[in-house]
Amino acid sequence: MNRVTEQEVAICVARIAVNQLNGICTFNRARKEIPNLINLSAADLAPSTTRQGEPMWHQLIRNIKSHYNAYGNFIERGYLAHVSHRGYEITPAGRVYLNQQGF
Repeated sequence: MNRVTEQEVAICVARIAVNQLNGICTFNRARKEIPNLINLSAADLAPSTTRQGEPMWHQLIRNIKSHYNAYGNFIERGYLAHVSHRGYEITPAGRVYLNQQGF
């Protein structure tokens, strides 16, 4: 089974955020709830080679911010906004996107 992609994780983050009263998916909430929204492979769940005590897929949550200016990134597309030291906030465009995708 292939590893999940940054985009798949970003969709999960947006789905979590849209259901919060403040529209924010915190980093902790993402780590807790994403496994309930997407199938993580053994490679995703393998221990990180750079961060002790966390699985490989956690890096994808941080990559949403790190790759903010990459074409197709959810911040670059205007679907999510980074909230410093907290997580990500869904934007009006992000709400429209999720609705168009059937979420």
